[in-house]
Amino acid sequence: MATNPPIEEIQACVKTLREGGLILYPTDTVWGIGCDAVNNEAVNKIFSLKKREAGKSMLILASDINMVSRYVMGLPEIAVELFDNATTPLTLILPEAVNLARDVPASDQSVGIRIPHDAFCLEVLKTFRRPIVSTSANFSGEPSPSWFGEINPVLIEKMDFVVKWKREDHSRHLPSSIIRINTDGSFRIIRLGGAN
Repeated sequence: MATNPPIEEIQACVKTLREGGLILYPTDTVWGIGCDAVNNEAVNKIFSLKKREAGKSMLILASDINMVSRYVMGLPEIAVELFDNATTPLTLILPEAVNLARDVPASDQSVGIRIPHDAFCLEVLKTFRRPIVSTSANFSGEPSPSWFGEINPVLIEKMDFVVKWKREDHSRHLPSSIIRINTDGSFRIIRLGGAN
């Protein structure tokens, strides 16, 4: 298998995202459904497709701290330190989300953000220059797929673009650690990566 993500797939993802479409793509944890995180209509498509409960927030991926800072008001310094030092997948739930589609943040305006350590995701994010939604590629209530062969074929057919990269990769990836950070900089560990 090629070691570098194919440019044509990155470009196809970005084109689909810019047109408000949905992509099915591998992340550093599980296969995910993605869309432009600032496009209300695109986010609504995911809620409708997954039969996801209204009001349930969406995780987003960002390319770097600079991108994160554009979508969180007053980014806490501890968030910068945690992202800078993360060696495994890390999701931070940050307060005061801004500039995102209305149904991406939770009801308290917090949002889960991850900076992926995956070459394909990072190239898509850098080229797109906006955050993308990352929700597991399953219908609500079904198990999250860890490799492409576990994804429901009905879901695959509903996508606007399906990435070929890593379809044959059967590696089991650890879920991300999740840490909630408050406006005062205090934090709470919700899950450590690899924990059930």
